[in-house]
Amino acid sequence: MGKQSGAGGGGARTTRRFVRALPALLIVGGFFFDLTTPSNFTASPLFAAAPLIAAPLFALSNTVLTGIASTLAVAGLHLRTQTATQVEAVTELITVVTVAALAVVINRVVRRGDRELASAREIAEAAQRAVLPTPADRIAGLHVAARYEAAQADAFIGGDLFAVQDTPYGVRLVVGDVRGKGLDAVEAVAVVIGAFREAAEQETSLEGVAQRLERALAREGTRRDGLDAFEGFTTAVLAEISRDGGVLRLVNRGHPEPLLLYADGALDVMEPVEAALPLGMAELGAWPDLAQEYTYPAGATLLLYTDGLSEARNAAGVFYDPQARLRGRIFPGPDELLGALIDDVRLHTGGGSTDDMALLAVGRPSEGQQDRRRTVEIVRRAERQRPAAEGGPGRGAGAAGVTAGGPRGGSRGGPDGGPRGVYGGGSGGGFGGGFDEGSGAESDGGSGARSGPCGR
Repeated sequence: MGKQSGAGGGGARTTRRFVRALPALLIVGGFFFDLTTPSNFTASPLFAAAPLIAAPLFALSNTVLTGIASTLAVAGLHLRTQTATQVEAVTELITVVTVAALAVVINRVVRRGDRELASAREIAEAAQRAVLPTPADRIAGLHVAARYEAAQADAFIGGDLFAVQDTPYGVRLVVGDVRGKGLDAVEAVAVVIGAFREAAEQETSLEGVAQRLERALAREGTRRDGLDAFEGFTTAVLAEISRDGGVLRLVNRGHPEPLLLYADGALDVMEPVEAALPLGMAELGAWPDLAQEYTYPAGATLLLYTDGLSEARNAAGVFYDPQARLRGRIFPGPDELLGALIDDVRLHTGGGSTDDMALLAVGRPSEGQQDRRRTVEIVRRAERQRPAAEGGPGRGAGAAGVTAGGPRGGSRGGPDGGPRGVYGGGSGGGFGGGFDEGSGAESDGGSGARSGPCGR
């Protein structure tokens, strides 16, 4: 997948270079065509096309220069053959000059549209940041990281949401997905986020927070003459981490199950005991919310995400499986986890996606853990493509790494029988072997033994 993505990027760059060189190629080609063909053949269509192609691609000055070059080429060719005073020659020259003038007008219209589009993007980004601010890196002793990845490049507005609130009852979180896109979805996100922040401070239980969100959506739906006009429903998962950090509570309303990643690379899926309808669908059935309680040990990281992650597909239509890809992997912190996860999804999909993706990771640091460990990537993408038989580092979950027998005890192997891998930071590479400077050992896909003072 990495090779396909790289090949696609190289092809796109080649195409862009060719298109930008096309006006000059047309002028040069037209000049030699006119020189080497009989007088009843003309290259004026090529000269006229050059400034038109330059108009949307180049700045005004380059568009004007292209038009002048086309005009001079036509005039020079007719002067050379001493046909400049003939009706056909004058007609050709007037045609090229007219088209060049139109190209200047087109250039100004395109540039004005580009400025308006850039302004709209800035407004959209400002609205997204106002509605969905990035949480602080440290909240009540927890390490927090959040990412929002739009399905389309330069698109900032979507229906995915996340929020983190430090409250008297613990740190409360929400990750959700509003049905729909655009400004209507952003309005729905604003309602959910606003209701969550108020309820998180006031409600003594997580179930109470969920009911407040339900009532807020119902209220907004009534104001808009029906929930369907207000995006219909919102899938969401609510979480609460106790003040001492050792207890995790979850309420899931029709959302993808959160994942709990342990310090030794093990992974648990936080599946609800009983399925519940998304928020905003109370008219179809009502039953009391029930928060499920889990142990949240030191060194563990809670990952909440929207279906843009689990429903990302590759060229063969295979869905991305975060459980399989993350099980057996060890990350220095939440930020490195999300960075590697986004890179891996891009490799899986070849750089494209059909849905927005919101990710929220919250780590409970272990006792004595440094605020941030430095990591260095030593395995390049090309190296990860080599078969293990050639001595290259392994690919996939659990192919390269360490024998991990961390806080949950025992020596755990990867999901495919290999030792667990340590993510080594870097960008653009997905999951591969790496080197953790805090461990003093390298993951090489070999025996999997981890040495050094931090070996386990």
